[in-house]
Amino acid sequence: MKSLSIIRKVDHLGRIVIPIELRETMKLPEGQPLEFFTEDENIILRSYKIREACVITGEITPDNFELSNGMFVSPSGAEIILEEVKQGFRM
Repeated sequence: MKSLSIIRKVDHLGRIVIPIELRETMKLPEGQPLEFFTEDENIILRSYKIREACVITGEITPDNFELSNGMFVSPSGAEIILEEVKQGFRM
């Protein structure tokens, strides 16, 4: 993890301001949704990319893959689809 030596305080409503330099570097436009994660004592922010969310489960994982029609599917979503297709052919 890289330190940027930038410190911000949390205001009385729990908000912090992400510095413009960081927003520009990370290409975070105004209104960009962010996901929050915790790891030990760290808070991790990640751009939430709804377009890459699995159409079946809604998951966003690094293992999601894009189908030929532009939709994304997670590994667990692919398993659900596979089972439904198998059941459809058993009828």
